[in-house]
Amino acid sequence: MNSTLKVALAQLSPVWLNKKQTLKKVEHAIAEASKEGAELITFGEGLVPGYPFWLAITGGAEWNTDVNKVLHAHYVSNSITIENGDLDGICALAKEYGIAVYLGIIERPLDRGGHSIYASLVYIDAHGIVQSVHRKLQPTYDERLTWAPGDGNGLRVHNLKDFTVGGLNCWENWMPLPRAALYGQGENLHIAVWPGSDHNTKDITRFIARESRSYVISVSNIMTSEDFPKDTPYLDSILKKSPKVLANGGSCIAGPDGEWITEPILHKEGVFYATLDFNRVLEERQNFDPVGHYSRPDVTQLTVNRERQSTTKFVD
Repeated sequence: MNSTLKVALAQLSPVWLNKKQTLKKVEHAIAEASKEGAELITFGEGLVPGYPFWLAITGGAEWNTDVNKVLHAHYVSNSITIENGDLDGICALAKEYGIAVYLGIIERPLDRGGHSIYASLVYIDAHGIVQSVHRKLQPTYDERLTWAPGDGNGLRVHNLKDFTVGGLNCWENWMPLPRAALYGQGENLHIAVWPGSDHNTKDITRFIARESRSYVISVSNIMTSEDFPKDTPYLDSILKKSPKVLANGGSCIAGPDGEWITEPILHKEGVFYATLDFNRVLEERQNFDPVGHYSRPDVTQLTVNRERQSTTKFVD
């Protein structure tokens, strides 16, 4: 039955800016999905430890203010350093349950000095091995005040039964060339992760599916003003201007014909399921294949630099 794949969409609210408690929610969702027979579980953008909502509501572009510095330091301190084993528990569960995982994290990588952070999408296979870490190429708007831009190292796809799966972070999904980089590697199950809003997912999910003739899974987070922990620095300043709903979800699935399998799910936390049939990909590729019979590589080609970038190279 390699042609079918049961997938789980984990639409969760983080324990905001609390790495350890949010990881516990991720672990619980993985265990729940395993009991339901899921073979792949996906989580939203930057779920661990959460999206930097304070930037838009506390004057995030102001220079040298205590609120920006203190919240940024708190954010960095609760970010994920894979090299230090922060995802070891997730990897162990993936191996124990034989389930693959796409997890959105805020990464604090040692190969970039350990002080800057990135919105990263991590793929862990069913053997519990981290196979790719894709750092968001271009943070969006106010995200640039806290996230650094990534590189092409994580523009990779992975075999999962008959499927070839890849993923992008949030507005990267609007960028045609990163999409093409994944299509060119044979992607036919695309994972799009978001901080949480149907105003994004309701259009781009179906568009990518129609463009690529692939399954597209969009996974978002949930966040309301009531979800800010009481120990959040400058909580009063945040709540003063915070809308009641900061992320309404919108997780959904489109089939290779661009039609809904699961319409956007709003204002509901939980783990949601669907079973995908690989043969639908082959059926829809009959009339359009963007990197196969309906392409002209003699006219247009894409060059992708997948070297992991660093400011230092040592020769001993």
